[in-house]
Amino acid sequence: MDNEEIFDENEERPTEDGSEASDNAQDITKITPLQGMYRSWFLDYASYVILERAVPHINDGLKPVQRRILHSMRRLDDGRYNKVANIIGHTMQFHPHGDASIGDAMVQIGQKELLIDTQGNWGNLYTGDGSAAPRYIEARLTKFAHEVVFNPKTTEWKPTYDGRNKEPVTLPVKFPLLLAQGVEGIAVGLASKILPHNIQELIDASIAHLKQETFELYPDFPTGGMLDVSRYNDGLRGGQIKVRAKISKLDAKTLIISDIPFSRNTGTLIESILKAVEKGKIKIRKIDDNTAQNVEIQIHLHAGASPDKTIDALYAFTDCELSLSPNACVIRDNKPVFIGVSEILRSNTDHTVHLLTRELEIRKGELEESWHFASLEKIFIENKIYQRIEECETYEAIIQTIDHGLDPFKHILRREVTRDDIIRLTEIKIKRISRFDAKKADEYIASLEEELEQVEYHLQNIIPYSIDYFKRLKKQYSSKYPRKTELRSFESIEASKVVVKNEKLYINRADGFVGTALRKDEYVCDCSDMDDIILFYSDGRYIINKVQDKAFVGKDIIHLAVFKRNDNRTIYNVAYRDGKHGATYVKRFAVTGITRDKEYNLTKGTEGSQVLYFSENPNGEAEVVKVTLKPRARIRNLIFEFDMGELIVKGRGAMGNILSKHEVHKIVLKRKGESTLGGRKIWFEPEVLRLNVDGRGNFLGEFHGDDAILVVTKDGHFYQTNYDLSNHYDDNILYIEKFHPETVWSAVYYDAEQKFYYVKRFQLESVSKAQRLIGEHPKSYLVKMTKVEYPRLELKFGGDDKDREKVIVEVAEFINVKGFKARGKRLTTYQVSKINELEPLIQPEPKPQEEPTDNGPKDPDDEETNGQMSIFDN
Repeated sequence: MDNEEIFDENEERPTEDGSEASDNAQDITKITPLQGMYRSWFLDYASYVILERAVPHINDGLKPVQRRILHSMRRLDDGRYNKVANIIGHTMQFHPHGDASIGDAMVQIGQKELLIDTQGNWGNLYTGDGSAAPRYIEARLTKFAHEVVFNPKTTEWKPTYDGRNKEPVTLPVKFPLLLAQGVEGIAVGLASKILPHNIQELIDASIAHLKQETFELYPDFPTGGMLDVSRYNDGLRGGQIKVRAKISKLDAKTLIISDIPFSRNTGTLIESILKAVEKGKIKIRKIDDNTAQNVEIQIHLHAGASPDKTIDALYAFTDCELSLSPNACVIRDNKPVFIGVSEILRSNTDHTVHLLTRELEIRKGELEESWHFASLEKIFIENKIYQRIEECETYEAIIQTIDHGLDPFKHILRREVTRDDIIRLTEIKIKRISRFDAKKADEYIASLEEELEQVEYHLQNIIPYSIDYFKRLKKQYSSKYPRKTELRSFESIEASKVVVKNEKLYINRADGFVGTALRKDEYVCDCSDMDDIILFYSDGRYIINKVQDKAFVGKDIIHLAVFKRNDNRTIYNVAYRDGKHGATYVKRFAVTGITRDKEYNLTKGTEGSQVLYFSENPNGEAEVVKVTLKPRARIRNLIFEFDMGELIVKGRGAMGNILSKHEVHKIVLKRKGESTLGGRKIWFEPEVLRLNVDGRGNFLGEFHGDDAILVVTKDGHFYQTNYDLSNHYDDNILYIEKFHPETVWSAVYYDAEQKFYYVKRFQLESVSKAQRLIGEHPKSYLVKMTKVEYPRLELKFGGDDKDREKVIVEVAEFINVKGFKARGKRLTTYQVSKINELEPLIQPEPKPQEEPTDNGPKDPDDEETNGQMSIFDN
């Protein structure tokens, strides 16, 4: 179309014979190409959506519709609630996009409970329920909004879209409102996603910035939950955070979800759980949603199901754990920019300083004007200049007479006397002149001078003034907004380790097939559709495959099992013949990780090699085998025993040791053996509250068989767990260590029933569920607890007994060892202000401490804890 010749309607066209109809043909009209028009229109539309709809301004942190709603509410504000329908209608004179967008935006602001004081059903963030119709709900501005958002004197105005009114370009917000509320918007070609932050922390960060100190900001969500910010990247593009629901164990068969991840509600969360159940990833009996004012989702488990593994599975396969990607995009200098939340905080704080400066400058001007006119009025009345105008015949003569009368006093004024000043003097009523009190006038002028001096001082010290402003905000408002989201480090959960065994694995040895669909063939084990399987063949080959419905794997399979990657405790004991007539070798090895579908060989690879004996040992057991040789001349012992425990566990590629150079007839199991790997060395990592075998955190000890872990909580409970790495622990741990029932503990607690402090010495028993150490009264609390053999306590008194001398108590002499349920012995009948632990006078003989071996790293600078976390003081 660009190259075609297009004629204007008024242009003379050629005749049928080709001759020109007129010699005065007009020039061809220039036509804009269609794609050029679209390009221009698209850019205009994109710019409009970015600047006027989707992306917030950095100064006030508001989108245009939010700004117009707040401006309209300020104009309507009379201290009482207004119908939301009325506010929406009033806002429509400023906003060109109708009532639906205004209503939705207003509900979103109201649910954040920061700027709008709501009344009625505004919906529920937890359940996702919508608000009632605008005609049924009401709203007004909060005190916080009045404090930090509005000031007509410092507001820059512009005409509305229809030119009938004026609206603010940005509101003069004196607070990092953008980071407090968060925002999410999708424009043309870009998006903005700024997560909400905690008000107290924002104020502290603003103060730190003004003091030129460093600060860190992390999100805080109204739905609570837990948050891993290790990859937050200051909210910039490319960063990522993980949010989790807070899941606890009510009992062995019931889990409670009490907080939900940001951007989800109870409905969507339950839906994701049900989808995981349908896919066979998780097994649960039923779900009850008891959410009302607080979130409470009860998950009921089947009998025998592990609650800890179910928690991990919920995080792995449902929306109980989500990854969010922030993308801090704001409007600055009338264009979108991508900056981090720290830069946004600094910009907002600097803007607040600018606004506070402008308010002080405006107030200074107002005070100077008030002082100027008060001084003029005092001079005008005290010196009876008003009497000189009695003989003036014209208004201009009156002005000149008053001006001349003020001449002797103009040097004491702070600025020149203008015509408007004199006109104001002429408007003073006789009644005011007759009642003029010089003393009150002097007091008023003195108060203006005092306030003016204070304003000038604040202007000269604007940074301390701004810091005091933020401190006042924190004192007045921050207590209403505590942090709801707990900052935690999350341990990565491998989905294959926590998925429910939702399939059964079968093998057809005759035809060489393996799969979950071979229901008529030999059953092997339970598995999941995410598992890998490892297969060993009689010629020494082995391979790892994905679980499938039916797969051809070949014949001569001697071992098939679900493969556990990175498992160094499953040891394979093998004897194989090298080639057709070679020597027989024995070896012990683990397979921790190999490439899927790639074939490996446990022999030397010689043709004709064959596996003569094979066993899989989940805990490194080493059996004794009976070896029978083929009869041959000069062989004295045709039958002998061999202990596999004599072999060192080596890599899977090791050749092994020679069992016999003679030809072996058969090898059979003689006697099962015990583990040669020793106990399992366990560490506890406080940051993630999980056990591990990798040397992270505090070493708890080496665990064998039925050994248990003791947990003592800050609220006075204790319980034991096994050392399964899937265990979950709460964050109220006082002690966590290997359980030794012979250990004597000493505890001091306040008995709320008796209203006295008690001390007790006891040994802990093995229990199946948590037990309370400090009685059943809910207001009793644990003061101190220790396993020092001869503890000493110092009692300091208060109240009516504050003059009494402090008392030293030797606990071992004060009370004998009793059961953990005993109340103990009252420390004193006097009022106690503080209980301190002192160094014991009797030092026990040092005991050998359990130390980790080279199973995992240990920091030489770490204090030896002997397998416990010491959190003794309150």
